[in-house]
This record gives sequence, C-alpha cells and structure tokens, in this order.
Amino acid sequence: MKINGTPYRSVWRPLNDRKSIRIFDQTRLPWNLEELELRDEEAVAHAICTMQVRGAPLIGAVAAYGLVFALQNDASDASLEKSAAALVETRPTAINLRWAIERMVNHLRPLPASQRVEAGYLEADAICDEDVQVNEAIGRHGLELIREIWERKGRQGTVNLLTHCNAGWIATVDWGTALAPIYMAHDEGIPVHVWVDETRPRNQGSLLTAWELGSHGVAHTVIADNAGGHYMQAGRVDMVIVGTDRVTAQGDVANKIGTYLKALAARDNNVPFWVALPSSTIDWRVQDGVKEIPIEERSQDEVLFVPGLDAHGNQSRVRVAPERSPAANPAFDVTPARLVTGLITERGRCDASAAGLNRLFPGAARETPSA
Repeated sequence: MKINGTPYRSVWRPLNDRKSIRIFDQTRLPWNLEELELRDEEAVAHAICTMQVRGAPLIGAVAAYGLVFALQNDASDASLEKSAAALVETRPTAINLRWAIERMVNHLRPLPASQRVEAGYLEADAICDEDVQVNEAIGRHGLELIREIWERKGRQGTVNLLTHCNAGWIATVDWGTALAPIYMAHDEGIPVHVWVDETRPRNQGSLLTAWELGSHGVAHTVIADNAGGHYMQAGRVDMVIVGTDRVTAQGDVANKIGTYLKALAARDNNVPFWVALPSSTIDWRVQDGVKEIPIEERSQDEVLFVPGLDAHGNQSRVRVAPERSPAANPAFDVTPARLVTGLITERGRCDASAAGLNRLFPGAARETPSA
C-alpha cells in the first residue's frame, strides 16, 4: 500500500543493512510516521509486547526475523528452541505467531548450525512474500461479496460496511485481511463507506483503521464501539467484516475485544457477519474457542488512560476513571461459529464450521501435530 504516494510494506529489510528489519512504530500512529530499527531478539520481543508492532500476520512475520537474530550469536539446537519458546510467549492469543515460529524451527532444525542464519533470513523473507500474496487473494474473494451488495442495490447509493479493530495493511505485511476487499472495491470504483469502531481500549480503529482508510481515500466515519448496533437497526450497515487472531477447527473466532457484541447485533438485525483470515490463523488443535483459546489480559492502564494529542499538538494521555478504581482488560473475546456468516480465506469463502474449513483445507487437521 502507499503512504503519500510511496509504496511500503509493514516490515522490510533495508538494502543497505540486510541484518536488520524496519517497522513502523504503531504506537506513534497516526500522529507520527516513525520507523523502528530491530536487529536483535530482545528488540523484537519488546516491539511485540508493547504493540509497536501488532496484527496477527505481521507479528508472525516479525517474530520470524527475531528468531534469526537470536541465531546470529548462537545457532545451536538449544538456542533455537529457547528463543522460539520465548518469542511464542510474547502474545499468547494470536496463533500466527506460533505458526511462524514453528515453521521456522521445522525448517532450520535439520540444517547444520553454520547454515541456519542465512536459511533463516530466506525463510522469513518467504513468510513475508507469501503473506502479501495470501492477503491479496483474501481481498479478491471478499471483493465478490461487496460487488454482490452493490448489484443488489442496483448500483445505486453506497455500500456501507462496519469493521472492528484494525485488520488492514499495517496489521499484515501488505494489503490486510478485512480491509483488503474494501481497498479493492474502492479502487474498482464501487462507492463504499466504512463505519470504523473506535475499538477501546487501545483505539486501533480510530487511530489505525481511520488513518489507513483516509490515506487511501476511502470514505469512513469513526463511531463509538457502542454505536454499531444502532446503525444496524437503522439499516445503515450492509455487512460487517472483521479480521481475527485465531480461528478454531470448528469455526469459532477470537478477535479484538468487542467483536462478539458486534456479531450478536448483526445476527439480531440480519446483517451478514464475515471474518477474513489467512489459513495460518486457523488453529487445527483447538475445537472450542470459548474454553480453549487463551485470552491475553493486558495492563489496566490501557483502560484507565486514553492517548491522544493535547491542545499543543503533543502526544499525551489522560486518565478517564477515578484514581482508586481498578480496571480489567481482556484483549480479545471469542465469537462462536454460529454467529459467523462465513470465513474469507485465500482459498475462497466457506461456512464457519468444521465441514466448511475441511472443504477448503482438506486434510489440514490431520496433518497438524497435537499440542
């Protein structure tokens, strides 16, 4: 995607320093577009934990490079296993992180220690390149749904979409998942408008999704998280489309906290609720998302304080609760498969069910080792 006309990916290796990677510091967006240089495992782990880098596919890609960085000083089996375990623990809910690390370990373990670093860089590069291709394919399959809505409207008016959190290009290596079809529809000339949930407490919607859509020229409106149901009741939402951090073998969906409530409102108002994801987000080892997916609990300060710009244009934060009031901060919730209209993957669309997933990915569950 482009920023001020210049194409970017969300992670890249500079041509003049191939032993480092660059990312955008997402905690500084949209106020400042700042690049971060990462060149060791500790810096990568810190960036993931603090959400300087976020989005399930992007986390996996960046973590893959983090594993290579760790091997530059010690490429032994012990170092490989230790660093892999440490990186997986940085964000427990997003399955792409574990998927990418397991892919790296399985690729590198059979190789002599002397070959692991160079092979690791190439494999991490491949993960990034594949992510771009996968997300572009997701975009094409999701675009068909937007086209269908546009045709049903007689090519009149606007296609109104609602999304939660940020599942755009800044959350992947490029294109995004839930936003990829929206970008393609806009580029095709379909008049789309996006209701952007602010997505408290970290405001990934109002900060990141709004920034992305605005930069690409897509019409959008930021709304409070509690407003989505109202607009669905009023007939002003044609489709809800979100991303996900983990999908179970039965089609349950773990996504940013608040997604479950949007699915309930969509069901009550007969609004289609679609989830866009790469196959690397499917956790074939998990059946019951509510019972089995670990939900990350983050700092209560993310709830008690809100970031923004002060009157002087300086990035700041203000407290929004009494000093003695504690807060709980689950980062994700689980939407049961029964509330999901369907899943959009790189191989096409399917029902949110074991049968639907197995139709698109035959044998994948059998090929996945048990936890």
